[in-house]
Amino acid sequence: MIRIVRTLFGLIFGWIASVVLGVLGRFHSDPMSNRVQRRTFVRNATLGAVGSTLAVVAAGFGGLMWPNKTGAFGSKLIVPADDVPPVDGVPFRNVAGKFYLIHNTDGLMALYTKCPHLGCTVPYVGPADSPHAFQCPCHGSMYDYEGDRTGGPAPRPMDYMTVTVEPDGSVMVNTGEIHTRESYDPSQTVKLA
Repeated sequence: MIRIVRTLFGLIFGWIASVVLGVLGRFHSDPMSNRVQRRTFVRNATLGAVGSTLAVVAAGFGGLMWPNKTGAFGSKLIVPADDVPPVDGVPFRNVAGKFYLIHNTDGLMALYTKCPHLGCTVPYVGPADSPHAFQCPCHGSMYDYEGDRTGGPAPRPMDYMTVTVEPDGSVMVNTGEIHTRESYDPSQTVKLA
């Protein structure tokens, strides 16, 4: 990427410089006046150095702001019907989508794997009936099977994503719609048909 930017910059800057120098060369009628004054040389050298530095910094900033990769997170992902967990079973984890698909007696829910405390990835560690089914390894925040906070420094429960059940039994999780909450509510789940 940087090579392309440097090549394009060189081509464009070289063409502009040749046009400007060609036009300036037409104004010199006296062959004895080819001597460049010191003040003019220093001014042109300074302007050239500053202009080149600004162009390189702008190209670097543009490269930094350009997205390097696109992934599954932020889009709608399909979980096949075979991967949907049974009621109170081990949650299905989608690493690319950054969610756990849980299935409790109320329905399906996709929990965001990011801890609301400081953003660590929260692993599933224990059975569904445990008050500490999810435990953050960074600072010790604990969550039950539905993602409600049961201990630790986290300010709220785990966030959840929008879930819809498709007619064929597969589940679509919209990882671009992340919702915060104060506590678990059965309306946050979707019934599996």
